[in-house]
Amino acid sequence: MNEFYLIFGMFVVTFAIRFVMFAFAGRMQFPTWMEKALKFVPPAVLTAIIVPSVTMPTGVLDISFSNVYLTAALFSLIVALVTKNLLKTIGLGMVFFLFLKWMLI
Repeated sequence: MNEFYLIFGMFVVTFAIRFVMFAFAGRMQFPTWMEKALKFVPPAVLTAIIVPSVTMPTGVLDISFSNVYLTAALFSLIVALVTKNLLKTIGLGMVFFLFLKWMLI
């Protein structure tokens, strides 16, 4: 029964936080400087997630071309800069990553 209360409590807290933001979304006006700053949040969060997983796949810093995660990420970056197409970047990056994994294992 304690698990039910724990899950219900997490639901209430999560719902309350998100409901407040949606309820006041149309009524609040952020200052211009804050709106400009908030545009950098998604790239910063994605960078904070991706960089450690690419540079430390085994838990130890590995910045070499034998690190297939880093090599595939660099390849994906080049594809993204050249094509500016998200679907091609994801597709070619995954194919290149799987090719490297298959060739090295």
